[in-house]
Amino acid sequence: MGEKSIKPIFNKGPSLGARTALLILAALIIAGIYLYTDWFSSLKNKTTDLAIPFHWAADLPDRAIEIVDTKTMSRGRLEQENEALRTELLLHKRKLQEMVSLAAENVRLRQLLNSRETIEDRVLVAELIGISPDITTQKVIINRGSKHGVYVGQALLDANGLMGQVVEVGERSSRVLLITDSTHALPVQIDRNGVRLVAEGVGNPNEFRLSLRYVSNTTDIQEGDLLVSSGLGGRFPEGYPVAVVTEVEQHSGREFMQVWARPMAELDRSRHVLLVFDESQPEEE
Repeated sequence: MGEKSIKPIFNKGPSLGARTALLILAALIIAGIYLYTDWFSSLKNKTTDLAIPFHWAADLPDRAIEIVDTKTMSRGRLEQENEALRTELLLHKRKLQEMVSLAAENVRLRQLLNSRETIEDRVLVAELIGISPDITTQKVIINRGSKHGVYVGQALLDANGLMGQVVEVGERSSRVLLITDSTHALPVQIDRNGVRLVAEGVGNPNEFRLSLRYVSNTTDIQEGDLLVSSGLGGRFPEGYPVAVVTEVEQHSGREFMQVWARPMAELDRSRHVLLVFDESQPEEE
């Protein structure tokens, strides 16, 4: 027998390199069609929907950690956060109060400046820096003294009316006796008719008011009358608002009426005040 050619069991196909190149070319063609044509648009939408569960599953560990942290948060941590929030709230409230206080102070200063324009006498702006600790007296301390030309007996007023007079003078501060002190008396007159009276302090630490002394039953005085300084005695300048009559009590069988008045000055609120100089006092250089 002659030699017969032996046929291979498997036919030999393209080489590995050729098959790889063919696959790469096919992949690029499919990718191009997918990206730049609408042929696979329905497949794109389905792919997006199919990917949602995988994204949700991938996010599960983070969600689980967050849930565990929330559930296992200690009571102490919650109390600390609440305390921090309360502190922050108080700080914001304090800032708001400061703004309100500054606005109110600006109003008072404008009122004080307006009242100064109506005063012909020489004046000096001062500030209240303290009150007397003795409840039996009604005195305040201001931040002006002999260095600023302040003298004993000098009248003090705020934007609304007379407050008192200086009784003690230091170099940089002075003590003022308020018109409502029980030892203080002030000559006044009714602005409506010019009737002259004497207003005395009651000295009640819980209520600022004045009592009018020796008011005859025949005196023309009524609630709402404005009392102004009469200028008698030379201690207070004439024509400054002092008080408003609040009560007039007539008693049968008595020679005098009982009359009460409320000071015009805000004795328990005013902070910025004016010192009025007497014309006979030398002006500070």
